[in-house]
Amino acid sequence: MKILVTGGLGFIGSHTVVELQNEGYEVVIIDDCSNSSEKVLEGITSITGKTPLFEKIDLKEKSKVEDFFKRHADVKGVIHFAASKAVGESVEKPLLYYENNIGTLVYLLKELAAKNKASFIFSSSCTVYGQADEMPITESAPVKQAESPYGNTKQMGEEIIADTCKVNENLNAIALRYFNPMGAHPSVMIGELPIGVPQNLVPFITQTGAGLREQLSVFGDDYPTPDGTCVRDYIYVVDLAKAHVLALKRLLEGDNSDNYDVFNVGTGKGSTVLEVIKSFEKVSGKKLNYKIVDRREGDITTAYADTTKANEVLGWKSQYSLDEAMKSAWDWEQKIRS
Repeated sequence: MKILVTGGLGFIGSHTVVELQNEGYEVVIIDDCSNSSEKVLEGITSITGKTPLFEKIDLKEKSKVEDFFKRHADVKGVIHFAASKAVGESVEKPLLYYENNIGTLVYLLKELAAKNKASFIFSSSCTVYGQADEMPITESAPVKQAESPYGNTKQMGEEIIADTCKVNENLNAIALRYFNPMGAHPSVMIGELPIGVPQNLVPFITQTGAGLREQLSVFGDDYPTPDGTCVRDYIYVVDLAKAHVLALKRLLEGDNSDNYDVFNVGTGKGSTVLEVIKSFEKVSGKKLNYKIVDRREGDITTAYADTTKANEVLGWKSQYSLDEAMKSAWDWEQKIRS
């Protein structure tokens, strides 16, 4: 069965391609390599023993999307990762984010809506909840006004998919709302490859540990949390990738009761920034150079998932601890710097 993975050379996409190939799916990747590298294909191949099909396409080019689906009419499902994802950049370049994250989604859905039957998994985010009123966050928590154009594209993306599913019974879709992905494949053949200054905490920590960054800034220690630093739900990327495969299988096998649904994907446990730093120091045996600085605008205090729905409906549960995920991230950082 042929599955299209857009953004399949990226961090989460590449790990999901590995899990799909391990389950016997035929995978075709679309990626424009704007935030990834074709070298990732070698890593995927070395883990699975199989090279996925790869097409370098910019999904903003509608004619190329149409042409792809003409040539690959046997695609049964799509997992859609391809999107711009830097919150700060989205504030500075909102139109780039709306074009790249919304326009491309519309082009894909148009092609899938024309099929007799299609399954679609959308890469969403816990940013849709903003600062939730209650912890842990369930899927029924209200979607708050977005803090950034990036967050808005995830909210709008979900709305567009829901509206499309309402009038297309042949289209089945699931939006997975990720919390904070981290780590690397146990083989250390693929992992997170941020271009420029990392937007996420864990690669900034490992780069600081490796000497690439002089110091890590911790934004605020006066939040109402156990140690004053922000709390997030850090999920191991391979656990997250496996959630995509289970969500896709649910749709392909017709086990879904509704043709549109949403699931949180996290560990159900929050960790403070200082706890994440301590985890790095524990697994690496290194002292991390960090300093407390002023709060950063737009940061929410606490966000961690209630994963009951994914556990019970998808039969999925995170397996890896923060320390295990951090160890894989540090192993990966050392490998790419060696």
